[in-house]
Amino acid sequence: MKKFLGMIDGKADLIFFPMGTDLDYLTGIHREIPTYGRNLHPGMWLEGMWVAPGRDPILTLPRMTAEFGQIGGSDGMDVRVLGDWDDPREMVGKIIKDLNVRDGATVAVSDDAEAETLIELQSLISGARFASGTSLLRPMRVIKDADEIEKLRMAGVITEKAFAATVAQMKIGMTELDAVSEIDYQMKKHGSLGPSFTTSLYNTGPNHPLKFGDKLASWPRVLTPPVSVLFDFGAILDGMCYDFGRTVCFGQPSEEQVLVHKLIMDSQRAGIAALKSGAVTCEEVDKAARDVIDDAGYGAAFRHRLGHGIGWDVHEPPFLTKDDKTMVEEGMIFTIEPSIFQDGSVSARVEDCIVARPDGGEALTSGFQDLIIIE
Repeated sequence: MKKFLGMIDGKADLIFFPMGTDLDYLTGIHREIPTYGRNLHPGMWLEGMWVAPGRDPILTLPRMTAEFGQIGGSDGMDVRVLGDWDDPREMVGKIIKDLNVRDGATVAVSDDAEAETLIELQSLISGARFASGTSLLRPMRVIKDADEIEKLRMAGVITEKAFAATVAQMKIGMTELDAVSEIDYQMKKHGSLGPSFTTSLYNTGPNHPLKFGDKLASWPRVLTPPVSVLFDFGAILDGMCYDFGRTVCFGQPSEEQVLVHKLIMDSQRAGIAALKSGAVTCEEVDKAARDVIDDAGYGAAFRHRLGHGIGWDVHEPPFLTKDDKTMVEEGMIFTIEPSIFQDGSVSARVEDCIVARPDGGEALTSGFQDLIIIE
């Protein structure tokens, strides 16, 4: 927080970070696992932290959040609680006055702030100009320090333990829902708050069409040979998010299944080796891994970017993709996740979180390098 406060003078007169990733990064006040339907409280639009240059931060919370939330990291902070019958505009108006924010001020907010917050601030601060608080914070967030790297490494440990426990339970005749439910349970059992994103399976075979997104249709499907089962999931630890992928073959693998799995593993190794801080751009790392699959004739089946930044969010910039000219810096963490998707045939994917280092990437997970076979 102290470093950030020293960066904002002259860039914003007021900054608002709602409960979310930016606030978690700065303070350790963890966000909750989201729900499909929002749980709104009176005055929810002011839930978060107000920051002004040269002033102590102020944390404002609706009563329900203050009483039922787990607001760690707020010790010693100026915390103001909005009662169910209190006027949120009155509370925020007083904060604006206390922080000496004047008409025409530049107000920076997180990129994921609610539109309601901006609408209310626009009426409370005449002539307010809005900017991205996330962009102010991004230069700090993109380079992970040793503590952050260790946290993500431990999130990877949880992720791999959950995968190992799930593989031990896998059997022919189980459904996709059985596999998804097991991996989510095992992550929680091994110390994760929950999945860092919706656990997904991308499965293909002659009698198993590839389905993206239609979970109610895909979950009941029975996994019977021959089918390629491609995992995509990750654990959470202390506010940080992991992302991981491996391939499981139900039934004895065909020669092509062995080949496509070898190709994605070779591609990932090439991408990890290319992740040399200070020497390459994100685009060049993508190309190094993609060339392996292109040269083998499967380029059209590698349908997405090689990877993305990761840490406090599952997907963060920069991205390992064509036309991203960002120079790779030491301490950046990326997923490297080549895949070969073939609807109606065999497929494979792999994914690990990789720290950029001067001599190439450092993998935070490295288990399960061989094709996993369930018979």
